[in-house]
Amino acid sequence: MNAEIFAEWLRRQGHRVYKTSCSYWYDAAPRVLQAFPYHWLITPDEQETCGLMVDHRILALRYSTPSDFREGKMSYHIVLDKCYDLHMLNNKARNGVRRGLEHFTVEEISFTRLAKEGWVLQEDTQIRQNRQGSLSQKQWEILCRSADDLPGFHAFAAICGGELAGALIVCRIDDVFSVPYAMSHCRFLQNHVNNALFFKVCCDLLRQEKITGIFFCVESLDAPSHNDDFKIRMGFEPRMVRQRVEIHPYLKRLVVPSFHNGTRMLLKRFPSSPQLAKAEGMLRFYFDGKRPVYEQPLPVCLVTQ
Repeated sequence: MNAEIFAEWLRRQGHRVYKTSCSYWYDAAPRVLQAFPYHWLITPDEQETCGLMVDHRILALRYSTPSDFREGKMSYHIVLDKCYDLHMLNNKARNGVRRGLEHFTVEEISFTRLAKEGWVLQEDTQIRQNRQGSLSQKQWEILCRSADDLPGFHAFAAICGGELAGALIVCRIDDVFSVPYAMSHCRFLQNHVNNALFFKVCCDLLRQEKITGIFFCVESLDAPSHNDDFKIRMGFEPRMVRQRVEIHPYLKRLVVPSFHNGTRMLLKRFPSSPQLAKAEGMLRFYFDGKRPVYEQPLPVCLVTQ
């Protein structure tokens, strides 16, 4: 599977996709583009990014770039290289995997089944992460069915008594597997459903020929930082990158710190708004990325690393 197949998945969901010399982009929000594949580290020049925004009336771009790039928020990708077994985990995580595998079977399922039964898991996960409304049931079903016949896409689930307890959507792009969606239901957390699911799937994926690693996520704009704690306890690595947010050249003089402060105040008043949360995150990443590295707040996982 290549990046163009991932682009087709996004198009089927109704997203607009653009291609420039160094990356693909899609409308992650109205007039806001996110670069993909997510694990690519790109260094577009000003002509490329400004041209993209001006030609298509885009307000802002977001992408990951190497940690030594001239600008951008100090951030991270969560990844796993081609070496993974129980001995890599601490005692607590190792016991969680063993107990989880006693309660759940992990197997590949169809996207048709995931579309029907997986929404309960996705909705519960959104509520736990305080991201209600970020995805509707109709959008979820379209997202799953859009991947149904595309090569490189897979759905895996942890199953207990015939019921889906947790699930992952996985796609292969070149020699890397990405995990764009992971979900589980809180009723099964005490039995370590996520430990069993992630461990079994990761071991199986990394055994495949010519696979060099797994990409899980980039630091979120709006999710709490502790959302990635589980992945790190499972032995996945936070790898330092810079996240770059660029603003349309005609709007830069209007995007000032007071505008960000106003967005923060609105978010405090309407904390359940996913649109405000994303907007505040984009502005925070933008202003942090303008500061020298030594003045930026490092993510906790990078400090401890």
